[in-house]
Amino acid sequence: MSGHSKWAQIKRKKAVTDAKRSKVFSKLAAVISIAARERGGDPNMNPSLRMAIDKARSLNMPMDNIERAISRGAGSAEAGGLEEIILEAYGPGGKALLVKAITDNKNRTIAEIKHILNEHDGKMANAGSVKWLFEEKGKIVLENQKLTDELELKLIEAGAEDIQSDEEQITISTKPENLESTKQKISETGLTVAEANLTFVPKNPEKISEANQAAYEKLFESLDDQQDVEEVYTTLEF
Repeated sequence: MSGHSKWAQIKRKKAVTDAKRSKVFSKLAAVISIAARERGGDPNMNPSLRMAIDKARSLNMPMDNIERAISRGAGSAEAGGLEEIILEAYGPGGKALLVKAITDNKNRTIAEIKHILNEHDGKMANAGSVKWLFEEKGKIVLENQKLTDELELKLIEAGAEDIQSDEEQITISTKPENLESTKQKISETGLTVAEANLTFVPKNPEKISEANQAAYEKLFESLDDQQDVEEVYTTLEF
């Protein structure tokens, strides 16, 4: 019986993994479609589309899926129903959140996100009451790379405003308008960029206790499971 039980566990785990992968690919496809719709389907002429494709490839999204998403955005009316929204909210204890989503039904998405927030002692915020706590930045991530004085100088020359590193990765911040040029200059040095995108960074990060961190992790997991949510930003520093 133990063998059957183990196989059942493996099948359940695989089903969860496959479902998660499918959801991630669906979200990536929406980002690609939006980028293609706004500036065309040629990644060589559309930096936002190129970055979306790079991210999809880094997560092993099949090229067929990527090409369909580009076609959907650049050449069909179907993508015309998609829109990107940024919702302002408060989590448990009143900490600020920004929730970015891509949806074809704004009212449904807002209602579902509101329900998730309510379930986790959070709530929606009035427009403008939270977003001012953040600033938009370009974010570039280099993995499996040690930061040296020489490399730091190269990154600064490429356009890095701030550089953070740990044992696993180097994270670079840039002005939003310099993201693509900085990424290109870094790539020209022979380094591999693992991630490049626009993000919202808190102006004044807040520390959080371990107990509250657990509550926020559950909230973020529930928001991530919502089909339209792309990113969640917080002022909290974990």
